[in-house]
Amino acid sequence: MLFNERLKALRTERKLTQKEAAAALELNYRHYQRLEAEGNTPNFANLVLIADFFGVSMDYLAGRTDKQEVNQ
Repeated sequence: MLFNERLKALRTERKLTQKEAAAALELNYRHYQRLEAEGNTPNFANLVLIADFFGVSMDYLAGRTDKQEVNQ
């Protein structure tokens, strides 16, 4: 599963609209839309922000693992 698919799945699981997710992440709405579009990836700072907000690991977002939980 690609980053954009995981991002959309996490957002919809939490019943958030794209506008709500963008606002919560303090990202421009259009920028957030692009992140959910196929082929667009976040910069490192936004990847960390998104992982923290949704409570998942960056490896999960990157598709390196199917485990959502963050190792502590």
